Amino acid sequence: MSDSRSPLCFHAAHALLADGWARDVRLQVQDGRITAIHTGQGAQHGDTRVGILVPGLPNLHSHAFQRGMAGLTEIGGGDGDSFWSWRELMYRFLAHLRPDAVQAIAAQAYMEMLENGFTRVGEFHYLHHDADGHAYANRAEMSTRIAAAADQTGIGLTLLPVFYAHADFGGAPPNPAQRRLIHDVDGFAQLLDAAKPALTALPDAVLGIAPHSLRAVTGEELSALLPLTDGPVHIHIAEQVREVDACLAWSGQRPVQWLYNHAPVDARWCLVHATHITDDERAAMVASQAVAGLCPITEANLGDGLFPMRAFAREGGRFGVGSDSNVLIDAAEELRLLEYGQRLTLRGRNVLAPDATRSTGRFLFEGALQGGAQALGVAAGLQVGASADLVELDAAHPALQARRDDAWLDSWVFAARNGALRSVWRHGRQCVAEGRHLQREAITTAFAAALKGVLG
Repeated sequence: MSDSRSPLCFHAAHALLADGWARDVRLQVQDGRITAIHTGQGAQHGDTRVGILVPGLPNLHSHAFQRGMAGLTEIGGGDGDSFWSWRELMYRFLAHLRPDAVQAIAAQAYMEMLENGFTRVGEFHYLHHDADGHAYANRAEMSTRIAAAADQTGIGLTLLPVFYAHADFGGAPPNPAQRRLIHDVDGFAQLLDAAKPALTALPDAVLGIAPHSLRAVTGEELSALLPLTDGPVHIHIAEQVREVDACLAWSGQRPVQWLYNHAPVDARWCLVHATHITDDERAAMVASQAVAGLCPITEANLGDGLFPMRAFAREGGRFGVGSDSNVLIDAAEELRLLEYGQRLTLRGRNVLAPDATRSTGRFLFEGALQGGAQALGVAAGLQVGASADLVELDAAHPALQARRDDAWLDSWVFAARNGALRSVWRHGRQCVAEGRHLQREAITTAFAAALKGVLG
């Protein structure tokens, strides 16, 4: 989808602005960005009229290709299985993926994100090489396919090419199943340079980096990677107890502790999962203004555990949500599970919102909006200068009847299912109407063909 160059005006009966709910809001949009916001104004001829308007949410952590294996890993042994056995199945799946299939699967995932309220994705992209582990003629072939999927669907893209060099802490050699992921620092720098042209055709695309994890990168490599970009830096960390134990055995320090002792972690960092952290590690995250990248659906699916969200939120920690494995793509469900996981642990209700000035739904929504935008390197929300990433809630949906303001968000997050989102505009261009992506048929047809080729 190309950028919209003609000026547009939207009139919302109700809109969630940076300073709260407002009525009769006119947004002026030029070249995909909001240029003016006026409240208390009536609609004018030619305005696109909507009822309940909220900003699109950032999805700060996605592995798009894993949408193709969703639902295929739900068989365990007599004692169940774990993240580590799931990972082996994932490696088997990615071994069969070719560029065309990666593009088709990514387009399906991105389409579903847009239909569910995500308007920008942070693609933590680590499938780089051909099946034999050799680089493609275009080193950024797979990144180019990700960009093409974003272009087709219209979703905003923050591309996070992943540096992966080792199988475990201390620089252990990679195993054969990881051959499609592996780089050295020089080769990774070449990958970043090769990926840049693929992003120039996309409006407001952002390029960052993702050292995969402390298992996959040494301290020396991490230091060499950071100067390669001034964009976002994302890393998996402390997701599993086994990972924490292995880091302690290797270094005498826990993963987050080690990271803060060896890297200049600041507001451009996103620590993905950070599930198993101490009070001191949590305090370091808050003080550094790094974003906690939480993926409640995937973390539940993989049995990771629960991030200490209430304490983190009460201390002013920054957070966002991501769809990670894309086993299920649903922005409201990510927010709902983030709260419900804490309720189950703490045995209380409405445990995350810090006071009565905002409802739980609004706290979750605005926190994920602000933290997700920071993590993906863009401005957040409905404000002048930000991308016109707009989501219209369906005022006619049963769960939204006879409600107003925060109750709309609460009801969308906690009481609605499919159909609560009516329309979506990304960078000023409509992608979703009546709850369906405008290119749904073509995208789903290509996705089905790709999966038949991979799994058939």
